[in-house]
Amino acid sequence: MIDKNLIELYADSFKNNWDLKGLSDYSEKKTLYYKDIAREIARIHILLDDAKIKKGDKIALIGKNNIPWCVTYLAVITYGGVIVPILQDFHADSVQHIINHSESVLLFTSTQIWDSLDEDHLPRIRGVFSINDFKLSCLHEQKGEKLSLTVDNLDEKMDNKYPDGYKQSDINYTKVDNSELVLINYTSGTTGFSKGVMLTANNLAGNVTHAHHLKLLFKGQNIVSFLPLAHAYGCAFEFLYSLTEGSHTTLLGKAPSPKILAEAFAEIKPHLIISVPLVIEKIYKKSILPKIEKPAIKMALKIPIVKDQIYAKIRKGLMEGLGGNFHEVIIGGAALNKDVEAFLYKIKFPFTVGYGMTECAPLISYAHNYDFIPTSCGKILDNIMEVKIDSDDPYNIVGEIQVRGENVMKGYYKNEEATQAAFTSDGWLKTGDLGTIDKDNRIYIRGRSKTMLLGPNGQNIFPEEIEARLNNMPFVLESLVVERNGKLVALAHPDYETMDAAQIDQEMLPAIMEENRQNLNKQLASYENITAIQIYPSEFEKTPKKSIKRYLYDN
Repeated sequence: MIDKNLIELYADSFKNNWDLKGLSDYSEKKTLYYKDIAREIARIHILLDDAKIKKGDKIALIGKNNIPWCVTYLAVITYGGVIVPILQDFHADSVQHIINHSESVLLFTSTQIWDSLDEDHLPRIRGVFSINDFKLSCLHEQKGEKLSLTVDNLDEKMDNKYPDGYKQSDINYTKVDNSELVLINYTSGTTGFSKGVMLTANNLAGNVTHAHHLKLLFKGQNIVSFLPLAHAYGCAFEFLYSLTEGSHTTLLGKAPSPKILAEAFAEIKPHLIISVPLVIEKIYKKSILPKIEKPAIKMALKIPIVKDQIYAKIRKGLMEGLGGNFHEVIIGGAALNKDVEAFLYKIKFPFTVGYGMTECAPLISYAHNYDFIPTSCGKILDNIMEVKIDSDDPYNIVGEIQVRGENVMKGYYKNEEATQAAFTSDGWLKTGDLGTIDKDNRIYIRGRSKTMLLGPNGQNIFPEEIEARLNNMPFVLESLVVERNGKLVALAHPDYETMDAAQIDQEMLPAIMEENRQNLNKQLASYENITAIQIYPSEFEKTPKKSIKRYLYDN
């Protein structure tokens, strides 16, 4: 069990950082100090109390990243409830299923999302409240409930309860033991299953306190949050950890295009950047690759002294483009393209690649950028997690990565069969990822066990590795390797924007892709050869981590 209690971490942080900036909405240009966050939490506690919410009751939360979303999340867990964050990208039917499956009794959401749902299919929901702003207007209440009246009188109730104003000494949260359930996180993975991952206060505390130990941020420092907070990765480090450190989180609140990110980074100058590979890969492909592919630059890179100068200039430009004030970029959530990784390492860019999964809330392994080894995804967390490889030789022979420790989930909500299948008989969580480790317990991932294909003579084929190579070829935006009639076929979505800029007619695509196929096969073993590249007209459907939902394209 983690020594620090999760709820006490927030109570202490609000008291100790009372007059510091805590949360900002980038789009709305609105900022809440830690004292403001504490006061808004107290307002929601009054609402929960009037709604007769009991300790352990489930409360659903769905909407874009904004301050009311964050405050609601913290208000629920500090009250003793169980928060059920739902990604706003989910279809309405999926949202309704999750609300019902989780047995949520209240829903906090935006007006727009609520209008897309059918209240007749949500019989357990006693009240629905808007998180468009801090008015918390009541969008729906069951017959006999008086929650709309409570919302209308929240400010008056706050004044009556705290006649001298809300002070640090008024912070007194429900006692929640670290062993207790505080979060059910529903994920939509690449295999199509949506299960409710049960995470305890201890699981979240394990992530938060380890980030403290790593000194990822300090009091008063800035971070920009642009990953979906309903997903474990962004939530843990851009939000939950930051607010226990006394740091200032700015919520981007819009799609993180390279242009929008550049503007936000230039203004906020974050001290730490948490990212998924797709963002970094786009920057590399759009801003760096065209420069280093120029014939003159290719020639210059063959001269050692000039090469170092070119790399230094690229590194400086990249760092300035990301605000110029950060000490590290942490990349996780999916596999980073190996060519991109190799280049960033070559130019001495301060980045690292971590590894985790929702079932570990999410962190499993990490190493500071100065300890990062290319192709690895960090070391297993010291004194918190353990790792083993289901292989006769874990250092050389690929096997399933299995873990156990403080961050590992309690199980899947109301799904004992899936819970039993997720663990070995002696309690190791089966990650479903394949890889090896080294003597320092660094993890090296080769692919997913569910996506691995078998070659004609039983050879292991990892489609993600082939896709990474193809994605770096001309005019390929993204790709997916599948098996069709015993042969490997690549589905490729073209980079139409780059083609237009280069004034290349789309009729040339088949010839371009055939040349890509031939060049790709020269880099692969014979049993990995691609027999055809099929042009896929639209982007592939993805999970919140920006991994392609492979199961949709298997046939």
